[in-house]
Amino acid sequence: MSGAIIFIQEDLKITEFQQEFLIGSLSVISILGSLAGGRVSDAVGRKWSMGLAAIIFQIGAAIMTLAPNFEFLLIGRLLAGVGIGFGVMVAPVYIAEISPTVSRGTFTSFPEIFINLGILIGYVSNYAFSGLSSHTNWRIMLAVGILPSVFIAFAIFVIPESPRWLVMQNRVDEARLVLMNTNEVSSEAEERLSEILASAESGNRDTAVWRELLNPTPVVRRMLVVGIGIQSFQQITGIDATVYYSPEILQTAGLENKSRLLAATVAVGLTLWLFNKDSVGVALVILLVCGNVAFFSVGIGPICGVLTSEIFPLKLRAQAFALGFVGNRVCSGIVAMSFLTVSRGISMSGTFFIFGIVSALTVVFVYKIVPETKGKSLEQIELLFRKEDDWQEEDVELSDTQKLVQDHENSTFTL
Repeated sequence: MSGAIIFIQEDLKITEFQQEFLIGSLSVISILGSLAGGRVSDAVGRKWSMGLAAIIFQIGAAIMTLAPNFEFLLIGRLLAGVGIGFGVMVAPVYIAEISPTVSRGTFTSFPEIFINLGILIGYVSNYAFSGLSSHTNWRIMLAVGILPSVFIAFAIFVIPESPRWLVMQNRVDEARLVLMNTNEVSSEAEERLSEILASAESGNRDTAVWRELLNPTPVVRRMLVVGIGIQSFQQITGIDATVYYSPEILQTAGLENKSRLLAATVAVGLTLWLFNKDSVGVALVILLVCGNVAFFSVGIGPICGVLTSEIFPLKLRAQAFALGFVGNRVCSGIVAMSFLTVSRGISMSGTFFIFGIVSALTVVFVYKIVPETKGKSLEQIELLFRKEDDWQEEDVELSDTQKLVQDHENSTFTL
């Protein structure tokens, strides 16, 4: 959209407010997709929810491609936002639940890695099609986005269902088979299954999920603070402003030619190689924009999804992740729908100075609040939040899985 919007303005004659609203509306409407995605994925499974997300996105992208005016373009954008909300919510949860403990962090970071790859491909396709007429080029730029979702629709017939979701549906034998196929050692698969069963049994009470989230226990409250906090901070650091409005940022730096603008946005996606003839000021801005994207992409970008998909108990995981994603999308929408207006008021540099302050606060939040989850199973991570002591120093052993069962037995005896 960052490249297409240049030509949409020229073709459909939209205002700056309509531009902000069109770009930011995707983030806001994706809240509905994420909230619905949590409930749907609990009901029909993680992988079929991703398939539904792909279908909704395809419909939205097709409407945008064929849109004759701003109103139809906005309808397509809103549908695409619902599909994105579904997909971005379900995918990290699915990957976290299906991955072996030792490689879960790597696998769960894949969505962010491939989001960045998608951004890069989008920038490249924008540049490739920019030479066509302004009535045609932006439509092709948006149509290209349909192709990956078609692949996802076919992939769901191959990938297995989440073993943890299968356990919640009392399909234990199917869960065991999936774990056998995703763990190299059968004893490790059985150990994981025992942990999942213990966690499911511990959380298998009559309290409705949303009632438990709206009136959380101290343990769940700590999880929500971490999950919603890290998701919100990820966006108010301003990454979507950089991604969506990189052409406007570069125009402010003095780069006016549209083809060169789109070529420079490819550098934002590649992070980092371009320009040896232009002014030092423009080159410096490109360097700093690329640095912004680079450090986001190796830090809070991928880790946010990894962490949020790990910390919640099995019963709450999908819908609690969706709640955290609501914070993410609200903050993204605020940034996307106000960036141009704010930058006109306090200048582009003043806006990014604010983003810098927020980034510093993010460092403090992570240092003080977020526990280390590396090398622990999902069930062991749950135990980190059961301690009221220092989360940072707590070491959870494999034997602590038994404590989940003991806690459940004790609470049952008390009742």
